[in-house]
Amino acid sequence: MPVLVGVGQKVSHWDGSAGSVGAPSPLSLAHDASRAALADAGLSEADVIDTLAFVRIFEDSIPSAPHPHGHNTNLPGTLARDLGASPANLIYSTVGGNSPQALVNELAAAIHSGDIDCALITGSEAIGASKIARRAGLELDWADTSDLTVEDRGLGDKMLTRHEIKHGLIAAPYFYALFETAIAAREGRTRSAHRAAMSDLFATFSEVAATNPYSQFPTARSADWLATPSKDNYELADPFLKWHVAQDAVQQGAAALLMAESKADMLGIDQAKRIYLHGGGEASDDAVSARPRLDGSWAMGEALARALTQAGKSADDMAFFDIYSCFPCAVTSACAAMDIDPLTETRPLTLTGGLPFFGGPGNNYSLHGIASMAERLRAQAGAFGLILANGGWMSKEAAGIYSTLHPDQFRPAAPAAKPTERVEIAEAPTEGTLETYTVLHGRSGPERGIAACRNGEGKRFLALATPEAIAVLREDACQTGRPARVTTQGEVNTFTFA
Repeated sequence: MPVLVGVGQKVSHWDGSAGSVGAPSPLSLAHDASRAALADAGLSEADVIDTLAFVRIFEDSIPSAPHPHGHNTNLPGTLARDLGASPANLIYSTVGGNSPQALVNELAAAIHSGDIDCALITGSEAIGASKIARRAGLELDWADTSDLTVEDRGLGDKMLTRHEIKHGLIAAPYFYALFETAIAAREGRTRSAHRAAMSDLFATFSEVAATNPYSQFPTARSADWLATPSKDNYELADPFLKWHVAQDAVQQGAAALLMAESKADMLGIDQAKRIYLHGGGEASDDAVSARPRLDGSWAMGEALARALTQAGKSADDMAFFDIYSCFPCAVTSACAAMDIDPLTETRPLTLTGGLPFFGGPGNNYSLHGIASMAERLRAQAGAFGLILANGGWMSKEAAGIYSTLHPDQFRPAAPAAKPTERVEIAEAPTEGTLETYTVLHGRSGPERGIAACRNGEGKRFLALATPEAIAVLREDACQTGRPARVTTQGEVNTFTFA
């Protein structure tokens, strides 16, 4: 029986005012969080760990990304060295915010099968420290390596198509803005009304972050402030303002220690510390432009349903949720899949405060969610909690159901579900109807409009807006459903309103 016995978190508020002294690194943050997880389990030594999994950091998640402070080429190995551990298995995860929960599902199954006894999952981000150091001209040295053999799982599958890249869909806010506008259209909201709804939701998240000692940005924000464009809350990609979006300038680490229950018994780990995984579910989706619907997430629904079914529970049975919250639509899409109204729900939908306010430490955010869930469940023995970890543009999902209650048996999570329906892409379209859209903003204001459209055959295509069409897209009224004329030059479609 796999059991979670220790969790740890670390946050640094180093600001460079005293020079480089005390500056955190990805390695130091993961080390401190891992030491905290061991101590949480009542262990002083790391020699119990036979498997160490490190969630991939941001600098190693983008091809040819620079390493301005030097490259640690073996984060799992150097962490094992610094902890005084000698694990037989070292893993450096693939890209994706689903990774923490997916690793829990995977390593719990490996413990159940007897392949391993004790696993440490850890991760961190020091993007904030890097930004501070570069602005201040401070030297940081993160270069390091280890001779230990590591299973480097690489970057994973591409999440961008050529069609998307050609039309400027290359960053998370742009994709999520398309989802958000599609949801606004479904709900019959203007842009300002939808901003108000997003802000009502995220104001409650910021209140949680304001009281969380591990938050990077512990300031409560009012719904009115969040909904109003300002110098500190500028327009980013309609309908998003800055603080509707995950903030990655963080200095945070988290860790979780799992082991066989027989190992926990042998080590004398307190029963009150033990958290059990009752269900796990995973799913992955197609590229965004190929998905039949853009106002929600098929993959979220599948992962959540699998985890809840495996646990023999429903969403109504959950006392706590930590739903990945990089953007409001990630929360509302998960809630829709569970038939929860996020604006009236009284149970916590975040235990950390969410990625814009607690902080968005790259692929590792949900490990903080798991750590926070363990602490909350220990304080309310017998309650159940749900973690949803999200990767890409609602592309890769992993869910887990946790409780202090001992399950009758452990059931490993099934391989990730895959979609069977997809939309065909139209080549050189001449007309279409707007399905969803966003306007991207730069320092001087609106710069580019991008729309997803359907032609008369139901095929989808992406198109850039003419300046005249951008002006219409910037009106408060929702423009979905409007007919458009399209021209194609090379591989790029451009539209104006008919």
